[in-house]
Order: sequence, then structure tokens, then C-alpha cells
Amino acid sequence: MNNETYQNPLTTRYAGKAMQRNWSPQKKHSTWRRLWLALAESERELGLDISEEQLEEMRSHLDDIDFSAAARIEAELRHDVMSHVHLFAELCPKAKPIIHLGATSCFVTDNAELIQIREAMRMTTAKLARVAAAFAEFAEKHKNLPVLGFTHYQPAQLTTLGKRFSLYTQDFIFDLRRLEFELESLPFRSVKGTTGTQASFLELFDGDIGKVLELERKVAEKMGFDLVLPVSGQTYTRKIDFLVLSVLSGIAQSAYKFAGDLRLSANLKELEEPFGSKQIGSSAMAYKRNPMRSERVCSLARYVISLPANAANTHATQWFERTLDDSANRRISLPEAFLGVDAILTLLSNIIDGIIVWPKMMESRIKAELPFMATENILMAAVKAGGDRQELHEAIRVHSMEAARQVKEFGKPNDLLERIEKDPLFAKVADNLGSIMNPSDFIGLASEQVDAFLANEVEPVLERYAEYLDSSDDEVTV
Repeated sequence: MNNETYQNPLTTRYAGKAMQRNWSPQKKHSTWRRLWLALAESERELGLDISEEQLEEMRSHLDDIDFSAAARIEAELRHDVMSHVHLFAELCPKAKPIIHLGATSCFVTDNAELIQIREAMRMTTAKLARVAAAFAEFAEKHKNLPVLGFTHYQPAQLTTLGKRFSLYTQDFIFDLRRLEFELESLPFRSVKGTTGTQASFLELFDGDIGKVLELERKVAEKMGFDLVLPVSGQTYTRKIDFLVLSVLSGIAQSAYKFAGDLRLSANLKELEEPFGSKQIGSSAMAYKRNPMRSERVCSLARYVISLPANAANTHATQWFERTLDDSANRRISLPEAFLGVDAILTLLSNIIDGIIVWPKMMESRIKAELPFMATENILMAAVKAGGDRQELHEAIRVHSMEAARQVKEFGKPNDLLERIEKDPLFAKVADNLGSIMNPSDFIGLASEQVDAFLANEVEPVLERYAEYLDSSDDEVTV
């Protein structure tokens, strides 16, 4: 590592090696050469004067790229595509006359980016499926464990830990379905020419429209695409970038929601992320167990969430058939969106695999709040035992207010039940208050909802990714 220049932390600290390779110069420029080869092969198949010897020469130099030489040529030509055309031609002197024949720069730049986007989406899909599966397993395991629910971050009715995690799982399943849709819908630019009219290729084939259209299909097929953009300007529509980054933003949003909740749960001492045996939480406060993994998820997610606005502005400001003010920011935003999500998914896998649950703390918090929630049940039981509903309601109100005051003003335990037990108005049900206070009677259909959700919504989706679910994930490096 060169410590004298800026290093992108997404590559030095956070993202996985496979995603980094996908956005590397080697991947990009070797893909350019494969595109030039696919174009030449297809042009030969359709009758242009291109020899098999020329094609073989190109095939033998797809990956041996001298990046220093390319940089020297670009410094002179001030054109990145032409620098690599010249470099490839030096290695393939016999093929030199037909390299990039009929094409514009966007033939290699845009098509290569679509290939990189496709591969990045495939990697992201596999990782996201593993995350969704892990969250679903956690939800199933803890579907019956009561936990205090919150609305407005104030104590509300009980739910279960598994039900809460089904909410996170549902978000990830939504993201996975949207990712699938965008991947299946991703088109190839193929051969469109300088302004999208295919005029240069029509000239090459002496006005034979059928051959031009067949060339477009053949190149797309050789690069593994079934769909081709029906029309384009010089570039593929930058709307595609926005759609792709929107999906990645959605994944980041789902991740932030969970990681933010986990940070709150850590404060409540109900859940904790994994904590290494030698991990240091604070340089000053040695006792601390800061949720650094969750905080990193939120930090990276905040960045990814911001990126669709960049893509939206880029698409909106493309003048007529194209303008080059899209180039510099797309070199940053496209790779970094995928690298950021890759790092986020690695962190989520690590967290969910080692998450720590503290049921006794959950039970303690429920005991502190459940008496207030149980007052309606107590009221109904006392009425059934012959009491006056209005009189009982007023008694419960008075006891509740005083018990709450004691808790808030003096920090005392919640003694509402004891107050009710001692009140003669509730004498007939005093002995049954313990059974009325069973937390499992206050979780509604939480457990059943988890079962139905996993069976009907999650399992059918994850079945499509069975081959990926046992794969090892990238390690959290820092």
C-alpha cells in the first residue's frame, strides 16, 4: 500500500475481494478486449474480410495488459479508449486494421459497465440471499420469545423477538425480489454507433439492415445477454444506473433499519452484536462494548442511500444523445455503491451469525411494564367476578398513576400489582393475578405470523438460492 496517497477505504478496509476484482482495471479492460473480439468474430461471421488468424491473435492477448504503457499512451492521446485500442493493436499487429471496426468508444465503455453491473448484481444477490436466510433462521428460533414492543420508542404491547426479526427479513426479501427483477431486466447496449443510429455498421454491410441487426444480436449473445436496448443515444440510458442504485439504496435502508435497532437493543442490554475476546470498545472506558459493526453498517448505508440522487441528476442532465459530464462521477458512484453494499452484507452476516440474546433482560423489562398493559385484563376479570366496572376502572387509574410516579420520581420498582392485590375491590381476583400476568398471553399471533411468513413468503424465494446459502462469506477485516 502506498501510504503517501489517498486510499479508498472501501477497498482497503471494507469490501470483499470478489467485488473489488469485478470493478478493477484488469476486469474492465480485459472486458474491453473481449468486446472487441466478439465484435470482430461477429463481423467475420456476417461476411466482413476478417481472418481467423487475426481473431486468434486477439484471443491470445485478452488479459496481458500493460497498464503503465496504457497510461503513457493516454497521456499523449488524452483518450482512454484509444489508448487501449493502440495498446491492443501493438500486441496484435495483424488484427490492428479491424480492432474497434465500426464502433464508438461507448461500445466498450458502456457494454463493459453493463457486464460489470450484471456480475456485481449476481454477487450481491447471492450475499443478500444468505443474509435473508440467516435472519429467517433467527426469526424462527426466537418466534416464541416475548419482548417488549415499542412505538415512538415508548413501551407498547408485547411482541416476540422472532416476530421483530421477521420484519427485518421481510425488508430483505423485498430487496431480493427487486434485485432479481432488475437483474432479469438488465439489457445490453450492444452495437449502436455514435448516436445510436447504427449508421457506421450499415455502411460496413453495404446497407444490409438484416446483417446490422444480426450483428447486434450476435455480439449480445457472445457476451451472455438475451435483452438488447431497442434504442439508445450514444450511451445506454442512464436511467438504468438510477434503477440499479435505487435497489442498492433499498438494501442499505433495510440494513440501517436493523443495525439501528440493534444499537438501541444493545443500550437496553437485550441484544448485542459479536464482541471479540480481545476487542477494545473504548480507548478510555475499558468496560465498554460499543456496537462498532452495527455502527459501521449504518455509516456505510448512509453513504449508499445518498447515491441514487447522483444517478438521478446524471440521467436528467444528459443532453440530447449524450454528454460527457456523466463519465467522471459514474467511475466513482457505480463501483462504490456495489462495494458499499458488499461491505454491508458481509457485516450483516457476521452480526447475525454471532448475535447475543439476553432473555433475562427482556423478561425484566417486561415485568417492569406488563402490569400497566395487563390492567385491562385485570379489569375484565374483576368485572366478571361481580365488581362495578366504573368503580374498578377508577381504582386502577389511581393505582397506575401512583405506581408510575414512584417509578419515575424515586426510581422504585413497579409495584402496581401489589397495590391492586391489597385493594379490597379486587379481592376476588387477587389470587389469580399471577396467571393474568403470563407474558405469552400478550403476544397475540406473533408466533403464528412468523410461521406463516417464513413458509409462504421466505422459503419459496430462498429455494432459488439453495446453492449459495452454505457458502462462506468474506471476513470482517477491521
